Amino acid sequence: MTVSDRQLISAADLRRPGFRVGWTAGRIVVLVAAILAGAGPLFWTVRSALSSTQELLRDPLAIWPSRTEWHNLSDAWSSLEIGRYLLNTLVLVGGSWLSQIVVATTAGYALSVLRPWLGRVIYVAILATLFVPGTVSMVALYLTVLHVPGLGIDLTGTPLAVWLPAGAHAFNVLLAKQFFDGIPRELFDAAQVDGAGPLTIFWRLVLPLSRPLIAVISLLSVMSAWKDFLWPLIVLPDPGTQPLAVALPRLADSADQALLLAGMFIAFVPPLLIFIIFQRHIVQGISFTGLKG
Repeated sequence: MTVSDRQLISAADLRRPGFRVGWTAGRIVVLVAAILAGAGPLFWTVRSALSSTQELLRDPLAIWPSRTEWHNLSDAWSSLEIGRYLLNTLVLVGGSWLSQIVVATTAGYALSVLRPWLGRVIYVAILATLFVPGTVSMVALYLTVLHVPGLGIDLTGTPLAVWLPAGAHAFNVLLAKQFFDGIPRELFDAAQVDGAGPLTIFWRLVLPLSRPLIAVISLLSVMSAWKDFLWPLIVLPDPGTQPLAVALPRLADSADQALLLAGMFIAFVPPLLIFIIFQRHIVQGISFTGLKG
């Protein structure tokens, strides 16, 4: 028996007309259900963003509004100051992304390639932090950014309070180490024979080979930072510096419902576009790193 014969559905079963029809119908049903589960909330948000508040209350389950209110988007942008909160979000997400990329690649390179003394102990310590819920260490983390050890400065109210803690992402470090472990050691040995130092090897050899890894870490970091609510709420008390994920719930008590939903629509468009544009690199990176859903 070959590997191709050891499947859930055998070729003999597929040759039976009744089974083949039922199997095909079942796959179609599962596919349609997956599409509805994934695209349904997005479609409802778009539909609600283009509806009036009265129609939302009168007929919340309508497929499409009887009158498309395109001005909701511009009204939300101006009256709810969505543009300012979106800019705050981009600043926080960009800094968090850069922080995670730098920390993950350099730490993974050190643990996998340089292999310092006590590297195994450091690796186990980083792995252990994955089992600690973020809420458990939140008080200690807040006290750290409130009074940075050794510097005595207060980072609350500044983007650094969001950027720097984002870099301490253990999963990304372990992902980078796993990826670097798969690079043949002969490449590093050949580079050292040619006179390349650790920094040159990292910059000219490791980073060019790490594009799939960087794509995956970028996706994870952007998605995590874009939807982060609790930590920016704590360390950014000034409403003028808060991101969309914090501003929209705060505006929910006073804003018009249709404009609020229009703001939600504007909030999910940028990450959706990022995924659509870079989906090929993201899928390639997932296959290279062995990351599963």
